[in-house]
Amino acid sequence: MYTAHPDRYAEMPYRRTGRSGLKLPAISLGLWHNFGPDRPVETQRAILRRAFDLGVTHFDLANNYGPPPGAAESALGEALKADFAPYRDELVISTKAGYLMWPGPYGEWGSRKYLLSSLDRSLERMGLEYVDIFYSHRPDPETPLEETMGALHAAVQQGKALYVGVSNYSPEQTREAARILADLGTPLLIHQPRYSMLDRRPETSGLLDALDELETGSIAYSPLEQGLLTGRYLDGIPEDSRAASDSPFLNSDAVTGELVGTLRALNEIAESRGQSLAQMALAWVLREGRVTSALVGASSPGQLEDSVSAIGNLAFDADELARIDALVTR
Repeated sequence: MYTAHPDRYAEMPYRRTGRSGLKLPAISLGLWHNFGPDRPVETQRAILRRAFDLGVTHFDLANNYGPPPGAAESALGEALKADFAPYRDELVISTKAGYLMWPGPYGEWGSRKYLLSSLDRSLERMGLEYVDIFYSHRPDPETPLEETMGALHAAVQQGKALYVGVSNYSPEQTREAARILADLGTPLLIHQPRYSMLDRRPETSGLLDALDELETGSIAYSPLEQGLLTGRYLDGIPEDSRAASDSPFLNSDAVTGELVGTLRALNEIAESRGQSLAQMALAWVLREGRVTSALVGASSPGQLEDSVSAIGNLAFDADELARIDALVTR
């Protein structure tokens, strides 16, 4: 029987999400690639237990995470039942809907029918009565935003979600979503954008400015840029890496000689800070307090521990930031 570490809240910083009362850990755990039937169940459960022992109280999912789709939610459901039943009130569990989940015209995007049906299935897989955060995973170019936001509002009204968020929405779409939700009486809690030292779009597009104006929180996904910022690519492409497999999320063509040189230079800055490249990359995302939490994946408890250690040094001086900018924005 798992018993959580008594000092689990001693070191992890918790940040208020926008103007809400909800605080999230600086590092959150995403159950994207590593929680399907192709991974040992005991390893999955060990990652979740170690995360909670380190103060990582937020587990982030989506209906299509696995593989196959739904597998990650089912895996979490088994872990919740086996290990975390006494700790449900200490956890923030989020899920999303928006990408293809089942065949036919009602199996993806942002209709009321799809979103609410998907949430019901997600709750069944996880064995939960509610999730803490329910997201629209991507904007729907054909469904009126009023319908999509109305479905999120309905999830709250039905007691199936406590808060709502959006992911992959532009600044303009985010502002409009927040306006619609405010009129309905359900605030937009959080936005989940892709953001890293190598992907500055939330800055350059004005998304972070919009979130500041709206007093909406944010949680950055892919802060390690699909593993490029973990240090695995400092000598090129490892045979067992994601890039070597030509994953749809990272292919070998992206790992150029110029990029490897940039990664090595970034690693030198990290070493001067007493951090691994991955730890510095996470600290960079969290550096100004504009991002509420950084979302990491993990294939082992040790990998998770390395990521969480980033909280030991979240401060950057002006020279470090200038050197990083010179490398990645040239």
